[in-house]
Amino acid sequence: MPVTETATAAPGDPAAAWLGALEARHLADLRPAEVGRALRALSSAYVERRERLARGAALDGAGKRAAFALFYGPLHFLIVRAIVRAVDAAAPPLDLIADLGCGTGVAGAAWALECAPHPRVFGIERHPWAADEARWTCRTLGLDAEVRCGDLSRVRVPARASAVVAAYTANELPDNARAALLREIVGAHTRGARALIVEPIARSAVPWWPGWVEAFRAAGGREDEWRFPVGLPGITGRLGRAAGLDHRELTARSLYLSNR
Repeated sequence: MPVTETATAAPGDPAAAWLGALEARHLADLRPAEVGRALRALSSAYVERRERLARGAALDGAGKRAAFALFYGPLHFLIVRAIVRAVDAAAPPLDLIADLGCGTGVAGAAWALECAPHPRVFGIERHPWAADEARWTCRTLGLDAEVRCGDLSRVRVPARASAVVAAYTANELPDNARAALLREIVGAHTRGARALIVEPIARSAVPWWPGWVEAFRAAGGREDEWRFPVGLPGITGRLGRAAGLDHRELTARSLYLSNR
């Protein structure tokens, strides 16, 4: 289980300006205390009532949406960016990153920002609010992006995609949709795309993981578990502390297929 550099957003980091804009955007009409209460409820849903996630329970109110954007969005951004760096996924240059189940757009954005020049991002997200938020995320970070609302059970990775990411996506899908997603991702790799999967480290959240590991290894990929020391920036850290969430380190599991 590799431990690498601290995952954070220091001054001068492009993500730091995004985090400031994120705070202004989501606290314009809500008090931090309201968002903190919503974050506690959201965290409980992820840990104890995961069956509700497939019905969109994570985003069923303004408070939870703000909590998701201000807390889980930055956490997922920092985790994906740290993994991209650790597995050297930013080189050679990419043309288009397909972000499947993109949520607020942070995974595709984190990968794109590591590349020079920045590739375009193509996102697929079923929830209209999250799709709008993903467009705002990419625009605020200076990325060229197209985000569409769509059902992942019928998704097709664009033939022109040179990379595919699915972060914290597969664990919320029913079995048949998850199996279809795996086939589509492996198929994209066969056509020459890099592929990155990121999921929670808790085994209870990903009982299907061994089958995905087998498929990725058969295609020449790698599996990793990660622990990144973290300095949660700004409002993200304040909300986490207020909600009693201990994030002195960020953990995740990943699968990666290179095209080199």
